[in-house]
Amino acid sequence: MRTIHINEAGQAVAPDPVLMTKEDFEPRNNTRIFWLGGGAAMISSHGTNILIDPVLEGFDMELLIDNPLPVDQVGTVDAVCITHIDNDHFSRMTLHDIEDRVKTMIAPGYVADVMKEEENFPVQKKKIGETFSAGTVSGKLTPARHNWQNGSSKYSYRFWEESDFCGYWFDTPDGSIWMPGDSQLLDEQLHMPDPDVILFDFADNEWHITLEGAITLANTYPNAQLVCIHWGTVNAPHMTPFNGNPNDLPGRVVDPERIHVLAPGVAMELKKHA
Repeated sequence: MRTIHINEAGQAVAPDPVLMTKEDFEPRNNTRIFWLGGGAAMISSHGTNILIDPVLEGFDMELLIDNPLPVDQVGTVDAVCITHIDNDHFSRMTLHDIEDRVKTMIAPGYVADVMKEEENFPVQKKKIGETFSAGTVSGKLTPARHNWQNGSSKYSYRFWEESDFCGYWFDTPDGSIWMPGDSQLLDEQLHMPDPDVILFDFADNEWHITLEGAITLANTYPNAQLVCIHWGTVNAPHMTPFNGNPNDLPGRVVDPERIHVLAPGVAMELKKHA
């Protein structure tokens, strides 16, 4: 695994990003996975492009890295998949600025209602377990528990259901990719089909998976490649959701060679099984 830089505030910092361009959206005969920083990712599979929780601008906290995907370099997007309403995952500004290049948007529960009723986005509201298709890729919403808002008076204007939050499972021509989303560890998450790749949040936070939970998840699926996300990109040294350290994983994760610390904007190819 690559060396992890620790800054003066003690934060593990992501590798320097590599700027993406519209060429990254052009069809290729393979499946590539990009980490876009934070909890965002892109899948480009045999001409189908999917953005997951793209926050390419407008985030209200200082970042440790530059955005790897400028809005003006976003090409044709077959689907934007949003996991939940939190502003480090749902960027109204980003979605408005790329809407002319997006065929459809997918979201669960409350965030889908906001996207449709307040922003007039072309969103399909989906339930947990419901499926959808985007070009060469089929997808399904998976369970998540991240309804921390019920413990905050600021957000007491509604009751936040678990179904307002989700993960995503994608089946591509080259294999399966699972984004569990921001979530506490759930029993259902330990009884999934074996994924080929997990977009791997390992934040040691009570409303995320926790470090112990992340290790349990990783070792439940010992053949899955682990692409580290949700770490090293936000200047918030005292906020555990943003401060996972990949150095905590080797030695505890079965077959640590499958841990991928990608620079934002750098693709990992999903190799098709022989």
